[in-house]
Order: sequence, then structure tokens, then C-alpha cells
Amino acid sequence: MNDTNNKLLFHFTESLKVLNRSEGTIKAYTMQIRLFLKQQNPADLKAITSTDMESWVASLFDHKQEDGRGYTTGTICLKVRSLKRFFEFLERSNIIFINPMEEIREPRQDKTIPRDILTKTEITKLLDQPNLSTRTGIRDRTILELFYSTGIRLQELCKLSIFDIDLQGKMVRINQGKGRKDRVVPMGKHAVRFLREYITKIRPAFGKKNRKCRVLFLNQLGNPLSKQVVSLMIRNCVKNAGLTKKKISAHTFRHTFASVLVKNGADVVAVQKMLG
Repeated sequence: MNDTNNKLLFHFTESLKVLNRSEGTIKAYTMQIRLFLKQQNPADLKAITSTDMESWVASLFDHKQEDGRGYTTGTICLKVRSLKRFFEFLERSNIIFINPMEEIREPRQDKTIPRDILTKTEITKLLDQPNLSTRTGIRDRTILELFYSTGIRLQELCKLSIFDIDLQGKMVRINQGKGRKDRVVPMGKHAVRFLREYITKIRPAFGKKNRKCRVLFLNQLGNPLSKQVVSLMIRNCVKNAGLTKKKISAHTFRHTFASVLVKNGADVVAVQKMLG
């Protein structure tokens, strides 16, 4: 990627920050655009035509990754969306005068029912994995209960502070969720029970070495749990529960949470609002 394109990508990224786009969106767009510029290596972005971009989009459907699998429709949509935003920025900035992505649309995504919904038996097996005779076990069980009870995203859970939990009202406040939107979600009785034990007995012990930290879930050194650590904990629970035939992650709890609510008669719009 030449210096000119690198600078343009930098300015595009800065423009997204000014527009208050989320960190995840900025990272995703930047990665896809950088990949495009490295692979295509255009000497002059003004010379790119709509035909060039149509050919590029078509090539995405034929692309094979190292494992032999092609891109999912969702990945292709992200790539197309990223380049559309980039060329729109270039046009607004008078870097280019004709937007080669203007008439190109994102591929339609078929709406399918998630196949990774957990059964009651599977949920019970997963929740039973943490060792409740240890502090980390109680913390991990609390995390699993919160995932299942609220449908919270992994990133949202790791950002929770002790002030976001209302045990008396049985509510959790999720700040700056997807799209930078805040929401308040009710918690089930089991999640509340484990949160009360974690907050009153376990977290104070973990937080002795870092009393200024207000993040809810800590490791034994008093530092906030990372997404990677929580994901690893879930994978270990899945393995120990003998559920490796299913692809289970933090997001699986989210799908299961929504499915259970809808099956029990909850309004779909209300469920969508809770999911954020």
C-alpha cells in the first residue's frame, strides 16, 4: 500500500471518530479497507471504475480461505459496506469525483434461525461446570448466569462496572452497547443470587490489590477480565460438559436467551430492545 493511500485511510479513520462511530466499527472498516488496498494495490484511486469494483465484489464469492472455506455472506457485506463508506468519504473530500461504489449494493443476507440454541439440559451442564468451592468458580458461574439471564454481549459484560448492577431492582444497566446505545435489562433470580454473592464476598477479595478499579468482573490480581479470558473460560466449560459437537460461545447464550423469551410468549420487539 503506497503512502498516499495509507494517509487517506488514516484521514478516513479520523473522520469516523469525529462521527462518533464505535471502536468496533472503526476497527472493522479500517481492517477491510487496508486489506483491499494491499491486495489490489491501486496506484491512483481516481482510476478505479465501477466495473473494477463490480469485478472485485464478484471475486469475493469465489474466494477460498486457507481452510478451503469461502467468505460468508455477512463477511462479504462487511467488505462491501467498508469500501462504500471509504469511497463516499473520498468523494466528499474531493479526492475522487466519481464514486465507483455508488451503484453497488450489499448482497442480501438470508435470515436463518441460529443453529446453536442450547437446550435446558445443555444450559444446566454448562452452568454446573464452575467449581463453586473456589472464588474463581463463583465468579465464572456468575458470568454464565448473567449471559443466560440477560443476553448481554461479551464486550458489554467485560465493560460492566459495579455501579451498573441494581440487585434490589434486579436490573443491569448496559452502557455504550452496540451503536453506542444504553439500555437497562432485567435479571433473573439466579443471576441476582450469584451476583450478590460475588459482589459481597468474592470481588472485595479480588479487588484488594486494585481498589480504584470499578470494573465488575476482576481476576485474582484485581485487574479487569479480558474478553479472551472469558471466552477461554466458556470453552473450558463447554469441553468439560462434553458439548464440543456444538459451536458454543458467549454469543450462543445470547441466541438462547432470545429464543427462550420468544417461545414463552415475549413480544419480539421488546426482546430486540433488550438485546440492544
